[in-house]
Amino acid sequence: MKNKEIERKFLVLNHEFKKEAFKKERIIQGFLSSVPERTVRIRLIADSGFITVKGIGNESGTTRFEWEREISRQEAESLLEICEPGIIDKERYFVQLGGYIFEIDEFALDNKGLVMAEVELKNEDDSFEKPHWLGEEVTGQKKYYNSSLVKYPFRNW
Repeated sequence: MKNKEIERKFLVLNHEFKKEAFKKERIIQGFLSSVPERTVRIRLIADSGFITVKGIGNESGTTRFEWEREISRQEAESLLEICEPGIIDKERYFVQLGGYIFEIDEFALDNKGLVMAEVELKNEDDSFEKPHWLGEEVTGQKKYYNSSLVKYPFRNW
């Protein structure tokens, strides 16, 4: 079964989104493979683990293959130990606006200072209301992919 992810990414102008958030969670993640053709990510969120495989994006960077399964916390911790060097640590905030949920990531560690939002769409050409704290669109810009941030962190830009 082929799954498809359609999303757009943006920089965030300020922290006003925090007042609008209905949920927040801490995410720790590493990569077993960070090659664009088959990125394999391990995530730890609270007591749950996840393994995700992502394929290369289309020309605009909006759409790509994504497959994800939940695994135990212990499995995720074990897999994080054998990941490529570097860890992503971030707080994710969830904000609902219209029929869409924006996921805003506030990065820590080597990516501290970077705040990005993404919105998942049903179709590439869907229109949605843009919140006032949403800044420049960075969809398809590889330096903003988590798999790139782990190798080339924001603090080194």
